[in-house]
Amino acid sequence: MAEPTKDMLLEWYRQMVLIREFEETCHQLYEEKRITGVYLHLYSGHEASGVGSMAALRKSDHVITAYRDHGIALILGMDANAVMAEMMGKETGSSGGKGGSMHLASRQHNFWGGYAIVGGHLPLAAGIALEARYRGKDDVTMTYVGDGATNNGYFHEALNMSAIWDLPVIWIIENNGYGMGTEVARASGQTELHRKAEAYGIRSFGRVDAQNALEVYAVACQAVDYARRHGPAVIEHITYRYRGHGVSDKQYDARADMSAELKEWRASREPITILRDSIESRHGAEAVAEILARHEADARRIVAESVAFAEASALPNSYQALMRNTYVASDLVHKTAQSVGAGIE
Repeated sequence: MAEPTKDMLLEWYRQMVLIREFEETCHQLYEEKRITGVYLHLYSGHEASGVGSMAALRKSDHVITAYRDHGIALILGMDANAVMAEMMGKETGSSGGKGGSMHLASRQHNFWGGYAIVGGHLPLAAGIALEARYRGKDDVTMTYVGDGATNNGYFHEALNMSAIWDLPVIWIIENNGYGMGTEVARASGQTELHRKAEAYGIRSFGRVDAQNALEVYAVACQAVDYARRHGPAVIEHITYRYRGHGVSDKQYDARADMSAELKEWRASREPITILRDSIESRHGAEAVAEILARHEADARRIVAESVAFAEASALPNSYQALMRNTYVASDLVHKTAQSVGAGIE
């Protein structure tokens, strides 16, 4: 593992403050009904989990996640304008406004989603990793899964298959303590979730304090190196979300114990503060103050511009826009018939 350089740490800080600004702005926009839809799942509090782990990847590697995907998209370099436009269902969005919050993706960045079905992306992760193994490439697939989904059949089937075929995939369990509003201990017989993967013979790198980007990075580098050479690996990230499961979830307002727990995490385990303190201790507070302040200002500017861009963009209200990337049954039947010479019109 290469020791993180000053430039790397500053880049991580830029990514983390951008994610936080983007997510908190999305929360406000949802409250104001400027972003609509059933759900909006925010990455606030998880920033170090994604930033630290993806710093271990190279550009040819692949990433896939569930519905808490905005932060992942921004880390990979997706344009904030296109992501915000997708939040608002606009034609200029990354999926043409048809996917929304839970279905971000970018072929350019090897980012394959963004999936709303709990655990539904995990077999796809195994499939992406199978392609690399089949073609003799050493690209890896980094896969993020929530704690609640580890009780799902998709999880066990996908991990079992990855072990059987030695697939180059890193399973990252983002354990924020709650599957929706249910504590892990009330939903899982095995509360050390990485051990579920160990049962299939998958190499475990244990639990990591995922509020600390440097610790996340150190373990991710080991896991990525292992996966390239040998096969699947699992890491359990201990993290915390600063909002409810989704923005309409008011669990912190409804439960005094959770409200107190949230305050404790914010006060003592804030990922942006932990990273900032690390940068200042390594490189001097005065030496980096201007750069850190500039990154914070840039985050506010970029997100404000993304909101203006999205609100000025058109809805996908034409038939052509709505049907793009969609198979129409009648066309499919017609083309199939022609291909076999049936001559159906």
